[in-house]
Amino acid sequence: MFIPLHDQNQLDHVPRPYVNLALIAVNVVIFLGFQGAGELQAVGASSISHGLIPVVLFDIRDLAPQFQVLPDWMSLISYAFLHGSFMHLIGNMLFLWVFGDNVEDAMGHFRYLVFYLACAVIAGLAYAVLDLNSDTPLIGASGAVSGVVAAYLMLHPRVKVWVLAFGRIPLRLTTQWLLGAWIVYQIFNAIVAEDSQVAWIAHVGGLVAGAILIVFFRRKGVPLFDRNLDPTG
Repeated sequence: MFIPLHDQNQLDHVPRPYVNLALIAVNVVIFLGFQGAGELQAVGASSISHGLIPVVLFDIRDLAPQFQVLPDWMSLISYAFLHGSFMHLIGNMLFLWVFGDNVEDAMGHFRYLVFYLACAVIAGLAYAVLDLNSDTPLIGASGAVSGVVAAYLMLHPRVKVWVLAFGRIPLRLTTQWLLGAWIVYQIFNAIVAEDSQVAWIAHVGGLVAGAILIVFFRRKGVPLFDRNLDPTG
């Protein structure tokens, strides 16, 4: 649909968004090291041992002993640091790179980390609760990143973002139209898509979590909806 490249939105409270940078680095290191840079056997094994599997999370079924390396509840976090391919990883990390720094700026380092993990957990629960009997592992940062996207839209709907539309056409669009269309696309697919390899409902869970949590996690005095911008600017 589109590839975000750069937002012209300065940081007001933190000199460097090191939590956001650390999250990107951890995801990349895990993919390259633990998951063998997308090697099929490594991705498959990590998806079972560290991915979110509803029937395992709710103790309907147990993992084979060789895959039982974490308490079941920890899969609500660990799944969000795994990816199935380079494109899966790059897509999520690009969104996090463009939009995460300003969300961290609005919250502060520690609250941003808690916010990110909370969005991952809520997105995972949305996926698991709505399909209790699923034995398909959920992996990927998409749910957490969706929360970041929703928070960014709540904070900065009027900011301009450079994107590649359809992967090739450079455009500068307002966030409210750009991310608004992206959110509608996620919700539409969550409703109509069947037997999809994309866990759209986890994206929607992350979006709802991000939109609600930003209200409480932002710094005191940080406005929503760009209320501090000059309406004539």
